[in-house]
Amino acid sequence: MRADPTYYNTVVQALNTAMGNSNNLAAQLSSGLRVGSLADDPTAVTQSLQLGSHISRIDTYVQTASGVASRMQAMDSALGEVVSKVTSAITLAIGAANGTLNGSNLQAIAQQVTSIRDNVLSLANSSYQGTYLFAGSQGKTTPFSMDATTTPAAVNYSGDGKVQTIVTPGGQQIQISLPGTTVFGSGSTGILAVMNQLIADLTSGAPTANISADSSALTDALANVSTQRSFLNNSLNTVQSTSTYAQTQEAQIKVQQSALVASDPAKIATDLKANQTQYQALLSVVTVLQQTNLFDYLK
Repeated sequence: MRADPTYYNTVVQALNTAMGNSNNLAAQLSSGLRVGSLADDPTAVTQSLQLGSHISRIDTYVQTASGVASRMQAMDSALGEVVSKVTSAITLAIGAANGTLNGSNLQAIAQQVTSIRDNVLSLANSSYQGTYLFAGSQGKTTPFSMDATTTPAAVNYSGDGKVQTIVTPGGQQIQISLPGTTVFGSGSTGILAVMNQLIADLTSGAPTANISADSSALTDALANVSTQRSFLNNSLNTVQSTSTYAQTQEAQIKVQQSALVASDPAKIATDLKANQTQYQALLSVVTVLQQTNLFDYLK
């Protein structure tokens, strides 16, 4: 019988392969991953990277949405205070228009309305983390100022009319800001201007019809503030709901990603046991071959 001179090398190579397989299977069993590099499964690695990129985009949105929601809540809080204070001013205006008050009474009411106007102006200049809430895109510029040298006083707006938006991972664009002029007006229009007119009429002792007209105009201006606040709340709810949905979607994608690269512990354990058995058998063959002349062994 002729022996294959490459037989020993073939067995040794098979032994090395079995050893490498055992090490790889043991590593998979320990880490829980069947894919550790691109060479293990190029398709799975590529898909995993794509899912990882999607997860990263979702993470970015969720973090951004959290900060945006806090800022919008600060805006809503400011507008809530505006509604409360202007409601008080309307009550004062209605009382001043009943025709029973004297000049001194009207002056006292004018002072109260002026105090309310100043509070509303302060709220219109509210800031959050160093950025003015109602300045459009000019967040570092105080949006509103009052020129008291005219009668009635004039409202100046130094912001702009640009709106800010946030885009969800699904591509939905959500408005997250309200330009100051949309809420408070500027010049001779808006809630601040109407309050200035009311103050001027109270101070000058204008006819009750004028004060009554101011009261009606202030009611309309307040309705606009409430409308803008409602729009803001709708946007806030959308930001929060899309963030919650994104987090749910992220959890599902992570499961998909894990399934692409995860190992099957039961199968890996079975394969490892079989491979170790094969390794031991090959090791026995190599040991015999090292101790025995192959030609003698084959006689």
